[in-house]
Order: sequence, then structure tokens, then C-alpha cells
Amino acid sequence: MDSISSKAKSAGPWNKGRLVGQKLPLKLREIWAIRIRLQLSARVRDLALFNLAIDSKLRGCDLVSLRVKDVSQGRSIFHRAIVMQRKTGRPVQFEITEQTRNSESPRLSWRPVSVSQAGMA
Repeated sequence: MDSISSKAKSAGPWNKGRLVGQKLPLKLREIWAIRIRLQLSARVRDLALFNLAIDSKLRGCDLVSLRVKDVSQGRSIFHRAIVMQRKTGRPVQFEITEQTRNSESPRLSWRPVSVSQAGMA
């Protein structure tokens, strides 16, 4: 019993020496570096989500819960979108920039290829 209480007393706080709280925003140079790396590695989905995150400033939980129908109709992507925040329940309206619409359009035109279409039947 004494060994358990002595360990608890000797252990320091879990966040000692760590940066906690709100982090500094990304610099424009860092944003472009991330975009270029995602483009070069052909990670279309990640690039589209990153661009939407920058445009909308949504929390991560709201961003990953977005559906294609929230930002587009058919093959056209909206210029503005309105999303309900999960945490606050308030609607957030944001503009989807041209660059984000360009990164989203390959995702909308992508269709899974069936086995018969691929010639593997």
C-alpha cells in the first residue's frame, strides 16, 4: 500500500514541460507546403479535406462528418455552404474557394470501376 502512494506522490503532472492549450495558427507558407506535398503524393481526398478545413475553419469532428451533398449538388460544387456545428448547434456559413472547388472536382467525378468494366471478368 505504501509503494502505491509513494509512486503517486513522486510522479509529476502529465503535462509538465508540454505545450497545452490553443496552438498558433498555421502560417501561409506552411499551408502551401502542406498543399504541395498532398498534390505531389496524389492524395486527392486528403487535399480536398485540408482545403475545406482551411476554408471553413470547422472543428475536426464537424469536418469529417461532412457529406458530399453538403458541399455539392450533382457535379457542381457550391460557392457557399452552411453546416451545423455539432458542439454549439449553430449554423456556420463559409465560402468554398476556387482552389478548393478544383480539388473537390476529381473526387466527384471518381466512380468505382466494376470487374466487368475493367476487363477482368
